[in-house]
Amino acid sequence: MNDRAIGPQAQETIPATENIRTLRAALNTLGDGFVEAIDDSTLKAIGERQAEETGGRIHGEAIEVSIFEAPGQTRVGRFGWKDQHSSLLSFIADAYLNEMGITNRLRPKDVTTVLKTTKDPEDQPDDIGLADIDHFAQFIRGTMVPPRDTTLAATEAALQGQQLFGRIGCSTCHVQSITTAPAGTVVDGGTFTVPEALGDKIIHPFSDFLLHDIGTGDGIVQTTGLQETANKLRTAPLWGLRTKPRFMHDLKSLSLENAIERHKGEAREVERRFDELSPEGQAALITFLSSL
Repeated sequence: MNDRAIGPQAQETIPATENIRTLRAALNTLGDGFVEAIDDSTLKAIGERQAEETGGRIHGEAIEVSIFEAPGQTRVGRFGWKDQHSSLLSFIADAYLNEMGITNRLRPKDVTTVLKTTKDPEDQPDDIGLADIDHFAQFIRGTMVPPRDTTLAATEAALQGQQLFGRIGCSTCHVQSITTAPAGTVVDGGTFTVPEALGDKIIHPFSDFLLHDIGTGDGIVQTTGLQETANKLRTAPLWGLRTKPRFMHDLKSLSLENAIERHKGEAREVERRFDELSPEGQAALITFLSSL
């Protein structure tokens, strides 16, 4: 889009001083209404349990981040590769500005004014009082989670693979089941109440939504004051994994086997256990992952 701008001054130029660069996979938003409905205490408890069960070797970090729609208040982050957002509306408002250049009531200032002809904020309420970011938040909250391949999941190989997934420790971070907060719970700094459709539901995201250092960090700090997150990334949810041709946050893994091999740092011991599986065991685990 920048290269086809109506003026050359809008074409993208990367200064030499900006020397941290990486590919970044786009995050799936299906089922994120359930993720928003997870209570903070649930995510913190997962991190504490990880540390207890592994002697501190694995310990997901839950960070408190600002809620744009509730100034001065924070919540445990769960959206974005760095957990930089805790509410869907904040996540969406930030994406509208930084991904599409659309200012809105929560992010009202443009990153650049080059060739700008519109007045801010550009996202204005409609005739029922809702801006586009509000409609988009409602849409995401209404989406179902990515479905599994139920036929493949029922095979003997996939069932064996699921057992191995838990046995070697993959499920320590890729948590298989999480229960959302009860309906009526007020979250996002008092701006959203968990509805019955999202409350007290058991979901299977295969993620803890916490930050971990598994040796693939990009050195980027996206949340002010949290320098220790530079080489940490959110555990990628594995629901919908079977639809992806590339893996890991940087898209550098072209196979599930390679993605597993790249797990070092906190996940080094789990990766070693995968290496020690028989070829049949490894194949079964890959079959299970391919059903997600």
